[in-house]
Amino acid sequence: MSKYILTIGLEVHAQLTTRSKMFCACPVEYGAEPNTHTCPTCLGLPGALPVLNAAAIEKTILTGMLLGCETPPVVNWDRKNYFYPDMPKNYQITQMPFPLCLGGGVPLGEFDYPKDAQKSIANPGKVVRLTRIHLEEDVGKSTHYDKFTTLDFNRAGTPLMEIVSEPDIDSAEEAFAYLTSLRGILRSAGVSDADMEKGNLRCDVNISLRPEGQKELGAKIELKNLNSMSAVRRAIKFETERQAGCLDRGEKLIQSTRRWDDDRGETTLMRTKEDAHDYRYFPDPDLLPVHTDVIKKRIRDAGPLPEVPKSKSMRYMGMGLPEYTASVLSSTPSLSGFFECATDAWKQVPAVKMANWVSNEFLAKVDIDNFALESLKFTPTSFGEIVYYTENGKISNNQAKEVFAEMFETGKPAAEIIKAKGFEQVSDTGALEAIVEKILAANPDKVAEVQAGNEKAMNWFTGQAMKASQGKANPKMVTEIVRKKVLG
Repeated sequence: MSKYILTIGLEVHAQLTTRSKMFCACPVEYGAEPNTHTCPTCLGLPGALPVLNAAAIEKTILTGMLLGCETPPVVNWDRKNYFYPDMPKNYQITQMPFPLCLGGGVPLGEFDYPKDAQKSIANPGKVVRLTRIHLEEDVGKSTHYDKFTTLDFNRAGTPLMEIVSEPDIDSAEEAFAYLTSLRGILRSAGVSDADMEKGNLRCDVNISLRPEGQKELGAKIELKNLNSMSAVRRAIKFETERQAGCLDRGEKLIQSTRRWDDDRGETTLMRTKEDAHDYRYFPDPDLLPVHTDVIKKRIRDAGPLPEVPKSKSMRYMGMGLPEYTASVLSSTPSLSGFFECATDAWKQVPAVKMANWVSNEFLAKVDIDNFALESLKFTPTSFGEIVYYTENGKISNNQAKEVFAEMFETGKPAAEIIKAKGFEQVSDTGALEAIVEKILAANPDKVAEVQAGNEKAMNWFTGQAMKASQGKANPKMVTEIVRKKVLG
């Protein structure tokens, strides 16, 4: 492989979070009964006319602002003509020469890369340039069985934002980082759920290989049917090796489209690739051009732009959080919202302590990508209460984990669970001193160890006091008493 140069470009299709479709009033709803959200317009029936979805246009321009794109003052709508069974009109309304957004870029952060690649990043701080972002309508969904195929047109006409990168990506790991960063930005702005499993974020990968020393890019081969971040990485690695093998054998690569089979871990030929002129683009006669200046002004007048993950992570680091923890907590709006609500409610708790609990105990029980605050049985404030009680010594760390486990299942308040379990810690100085004195008197050898400078032996006394009190002694107070009585 070292004698070939790998070049990758990505075309990302993101369904927008609008209530209705791009050119009609049919609702956008994942998982609805097949063919229940359709009308003459999205089914392409004769005489039905499209009406633009203003919210979809606004969300696309907002995305462009966050990615540093420029929006032309006037944009047009075009028809892309081709036949496909799940495209009812046999053309797709899209944008060709005058899209909503031009230029811009996607920054790649250290923690956007796969974990196994974070220590060997070839181009730290890289920004992948964008060519364009245009808005179009989605097609329906085909489901193939052994002897027949079903068509569901609920998705047909859903607003679809296509984000096209320049051929700036040099490896499967950079492609993974690009998708991770882009997905975080889309989610932070609320423009797309960006969930690949639900199909509202889809990715086509363009790969070309050329010999070292050759400036001209090799044949562009497009990969389809990539439905997860890991699938993108595996498909690029397989296709890179396949193309290298072809070139080693003296075979000529031709522009084509291939399908990724995730079960078999290989690509197969679908068709030789059409060029743009094969789609016979022409302006859509039913839609007028859009003047964008008023839309951009409306977005700016609405207030500050949404905080993207990179900016949010920097803000969290300013609160004392380590870079990795800050990156995790800023990765999704739900998680950052949970952390900030808990922190705001319990300002007595250091942000770092709250962050550790959220990134460890909380994330051990929820899916970082798919949980919603309203689906939890408890509030961030209730969660923060557990951390507060742990920090002020009311309960031990192990007890706190047990309290959280029950809160997660039942939604009961922390104080109620603590009382029911008898977890209130003994913080009465006189009672604790009596326990410590008894242990010290029974273990003069351990006392001598501490006095000789063995600080670790101090923990042994704390442990014995916890046992004697059946876990109810305040460990911080016990340690302080031991230190005072043994070392003076």
